[in-house]
Amino acid sequence: MTALAEVPAQRIVRAIADAAERFADADFPPRVRLLDRIVERTGYTMPVVEYALDQLFFSITAPALEGAIAAELGSLHALDRFVERTPDTHARAFPLGRVAIVSSRTTIGVAIVPAIFALCAKCDVLVKDREDGLVRAFFAALAQELDPMAEAARAQAWQGESDEVDLRAFDAVAAFGSDAGLARIRERVATHAPFIAFGSKASVGYIGRDALDDATQARILAGDAARDLVLYESEGCLSLHALFVERGGAVAPAQFAEYFAAAVESAAVEFPPGERDARANARIASARNLAAFRAAGGNGSVFSDERASFLAVLDPPASEPPAFLPRALAIRTVDGPSEAAEYLERHAIPVEAMAIAGAREEIVNMACAMGAHRITAFGRLQRPPLANTHGGRPRIAEFVRWVSRDR
Repeated sequence: MTALAEVPAQRIVRAIADAAERFADADFPPRVRLLDRIVERTGYTMPVVEYALDQLFFSITAPALEGAIAAELGSLHALDRFVERTPDTHARAFPLGRVAIVSSRTTIGVAIVPAIFALCAKCDVLVKDREDGLVRAFFAALAQELDPMAEAARAQAWQGESDEVDLRAFDAVAAFGSDAGLARIRERVATHAPFIAFGSKASVGYIGRDALDDATQARILAGDAARDLVLYESEGCLSLHALFVERGGAVAPAQFAEYFAAAVESAAVEFPPGERDARANARIASARNLAAFRAAGGNGSVFSDERASFLAVLDPPASEPPAFLPRALAIRTVDGPSEAAEYLERHAIPVEAMAIAGAREEIVNMACAMGAHRITAFGRLQRPPLANTHGGRPRIAEFVRWVSRDR
């Protein structure tokens, strides 16, 4: 039996929502104490960290949790008792058992969302916490809301194969990280246990010509796209890594690129650039210099500032993949969605989400064909709904085992 096995699902949901509400308060002492440590670990500036915590904890509400669970399991009550699934059967979703979650290096609180859904499934959860201790602090608040959470929700730091955590002892393992890191983790998971892997992906944007009808609309769109770029230093899978702009609109792609560059500089006032190591600075400077050299020869355009705090390159060579550098973006002009698809396929870019403007059916179809798990508007890439199927995977269904009962 798991620690939450006898606790009603609605009580678990309420406890999680109440703990999240406390952490959504910018003056909540445990949250305040974490800020400097998160800044130190990630290198992000304080406004970015505050924004990330707001977006995370404001999204965790009882209606959002219950809605996501009902969408996947048919009913919240299926976690407590047998419910009708078909005219001939009743079924109940029991906890899968013990769940381990390995968080990634950069993304703030990335392990919390799968953890709360595993807890809603009444599993016992162990999270590999980061150095800042965010997950541990949140779990402490959970235990204050519901006593069994002290046993059900645990978080600790560990280094890898040399420590005492044996991943083979768990009934499911969820992990975030690079493809190489996930391969190493997979080797340590029991053969019977599901391995829920969230690997390296990118998000892209596509702007149709009909979304560039006038300068005012284009400037608003540029501002939304700029926020998608600058948040979290373009490190996350929901950051904007490539942007396709159609020719033929009232606002030409080159003019839009100018609007975008100005918007990035404005966005930096709200979300200042974070700390970068010498290697990252050198790579950005090198990419800017190369783009400037090409632009001088009549090939494309480059937009940056004296500090190289951001870089936008219009029409770099199609043979080059996105730079994947902090606040760096390739803007490619296209005649239609097929050109964007050709570029993404050429460079084997795994797409997590796609922001689109000008929702023609062919654009939506291209996003689906490219494997995007989410299609959204510009300015919302970094604000996924709680029920969003990150990586195309369900939120709670992988943490339960169904038992059917014939009528």
